[in-house]
Amino acid sequence: MNVILTIARYCWLEAVRNHLVWFVGIFFLFSLSLTELIGHLAIAETVLFQSAFLGAVLRFGGVIMMSLLVITTVLREFNDKGVWLILSLPIPRASYFFGKFAGFSSLAMLLAMLCCLALLRYAPPDQVVIWGISMVCELAIIVASSLLCLFAFGQVTLAFTAVMAFYVLSRGINAFRLMALAAVENGGGTPEFTDRVMSGVIDTVAFILPEFDRFTSSDWLVYHVGTWAMLLPIVGQTVIYLMMLTGAALFDLYRKNL
Repeated sequence: MNVILTIARYCWLEAVRNHLVWFVGIFFLFSLSLTELIGHLAIAETVLFQSAFLGAVLRFGGVIMMSLLVITTVLREFNDKGVWLILSLPIPRASYFFGKFAGFSSLAMLLAMLCCLALLRYAPPDQVVIWGISMVCELAIIVASSLLCLFAFGQVTLAFTAVMAFYVLSRGINAFRLMALAAVENGGGTPEFTDRVMSGVIDTVAFILPEFDRFTSSDWLVYHVGTWAMLLPIVGQTVIYLMMLTGAALFDLYRKNL
């Protein structure tokens, strides 16, 4: 446990060395300024429009920041042979992974808290708290998937592209399902074979991916319809996908010949 906490602490030190605080500050300043500008341009329901816009910007920005931070930090350790030095000590590779995951997940929790503070200006506190807990779950999955993609591909471009493809596809898979279903139903007569195959493929992909469209919903901030019960399936999915991603990442890490 001490090894995991030590590795997690170095994640925080690395974030400080990378001037993450300044970057996050500039990002929040830009987001809030742009939100105020959007509010002045809106004709009606200004606060509702601002809350939806700011929530979407903070969510997507948080995903990008955490993914890039995880990928670039761990890749630098691989390139500098820092991982070799750590794993040359009498510690299991699983401790290295869980230390990294704990450190970056705690950073994700701090980022989600800052996002909640920014949203308190435009949404009720209870809805912001529900949104923030959901964002912590979402970022935890992104952290685990970023570690897995880095172990698998070993370079920034491919790893980041894979994480973003995973995130965007998980966010929009239900829209693809609706389009495929509409193509089958509106084809007239017997649906085409290709339409049915495509619909089946999309349903299979949707079954594998997490339902990110349920996470950090803008409806909670705009219409204030979020309830604590909505967090139960979100937390359940988070636990399941963290177990799957962790298992895959550990398998890839243990098979590497460092």
